[in-house]
Amino acid sequence: MNTLTVVTLLYCFLYTVLVQSAPVSLPSNLLPTFSEAAEQVKMLVEKLLEDIPTLHAASINTEGLTLDSSSHTANLQIMVTSLGIPASPVLKPLSERFTLDMCVSRMLVGSHLYQRLLGVLSDKLSGLKDLSADLRDLVTHLTKMKEAAQLSTDPSDQNQTLDLASRLPGDYEVQVAAHVTLTQLRSFCHDLIRSLRSIATYRLAAASTR
Repeated sequence: MNTLTVVTLLYCFLYTVLVQSAPVSLPSNLLPTFSEAAEQVKMLVEKLLEDIPTLHAASINTEGLTLDSSSHTANLQIMVTSLGIPASPVLKPLSERFTLDMCVSRMLVGSHLYQRLLGVLSDKLSGLKDLSADLRDLVTHLTKMKEAAQLSTDPSDQNQTLDLASRLPGDYEVQVAAHVTLTQLRSFCHDLIRSLRSIATYRLAAASTR
């Protein structure tokens, strides 16, 4: 193997390593508006995480329905399916395959989903209107993040079918729907916090390489 071939192979190897280890590419012109909106999102999510256990305890009085995930039985899962409550959008750490655009879009779609669910349930159970209002504010600030970073909108994530109101014939169904919604929302809030940390980490990493 001649010297030129060795040098060429070494260059290709080093280039591959550098590309794989480089931080995720983020918009270089993110305005303070993005950071301010992200901070507001963080504060609202932390408030939601504080309020959910109290609201669950005050609103859910059906035996066996607790925030402890071990209480979720097969019968309850069947009820969830029959009520048509969607799962939260999946959030992942930022990467070349899971971009800032995808991350913020899913954060927004999930927050809008729970705003709509709680909008229905707040007409059936007292004490949920404030939580619904907090989610409305969360959607507003996530939208500001998306606009500040000039991120695109995925039309496939819009207008998710939701027909909860017609599937709540009695108090038991309302209790189950509220329990599942609050449980899923709490889990989604933890995912939001992790995503915000991921965004902040990659922004710092990207800035340090410039």
